[in-house]
Amino acid sequence: MVRLFKKESGGTITCQACSHFCHIEPGRRGLCGVRKNEQGKLKLLVDNQVLGLSVDPIEKKPLYHFLPGSQVFSFGTFGCNFSCQFCQNAFMSQSPKLKKYQPIVALKKLIAQYSQLLKPAEIIAAAQRNNCPAIAYTYNEPTVFVEYAYQIMKLARQNGLKNIWVTNGYQSKECFHLIKDYLDAANIDLKSMREEFYQRICGAHLKPVLENIKRFYQAGIWLELTTLVIPGQNDSVEELMAIAAFIADISPDIPWHVSAFHPIYKMKNVPITPLEKLKEAREIGQKAGLKHIHLGNISF
Repeated sequence: MVRLFKKESGGTITCQACSHFCHIEPGRRGLCGVRKNEQGKLKLLVDNQVLGLSVDPIEKKPLYHFLPGSQVFSFGTFGCNFSCQFCQNAFMSQSPKLKKYQPIVALKKLIAQYSQLLKPAEIIAAAQRNNCPAIAYTYNEPTVFVEYAYQIMKLARQNGLKNIWVTNGYQSKECFHLIKDYLDAANIDLKSMREEFYQRICGAHLKPVLENIKRFYQAGIWLELTTLVIPGQNDSVEELMAIAAFIADISPDIPWHVSAFHPIYKMKNVPITPLEKLKEAREIGQKAGLKHIHLGNISF
């Protein structure tokens, strides 16, 4: 039985899914908005509740060096443990945290209205019907629905399907050790090399992300990293050099996806990343010794 929480005094629990380690009082939810303390036990409000069902090219994840050219069965849920101001899927990730949805009845109504009820075996069957060799846990952060994901991952392995996470890399050690033997590949966002950026823009911390990138690689999980280059925020030569150096120090074989920012969500006044900036990042990566650098989210 999966149990990623610890009981505390007074009915409070500590969620152990991610590195926030939320202390959740009875009847309350964690930062992700979908993990609730229900009578001293952790209740996953999005269990079996799927959003965004799609068959995608694996390159969209983006993964360019794992099952290239294949189609993968993709899905997500509501909720996220980050609050990125540039989120491309804010409705899915941030809706459970908005003030108007704080009442639990309203949140459950929102989830039921937009989600599709699918048990793990039904996800496997859908992937097989679509001739997909892998399942991608994506669109929002899979860590927040890890118990549901874990059940699917076990069945996928039994049925010869691969498991892919598209993630912000904020798993706890407990979460990582739960999934590592069933996870085949991951794309982790390395959003910045500055703690200030992670706190101000994402509502999180840098250190757990760096630690998890190393853990994933050392565990033999196929790993690719993505940096969304945001003008005026994380696009300095110094920061791009720091990111490239960090990756190269782990392995120059790790692919680095350098993606263009487009105005969205709470950063609609920030301009699109110039192509020249992405080319500059590629040159920086090449000088650092990285072998696989891909520019994304831009027209050439």
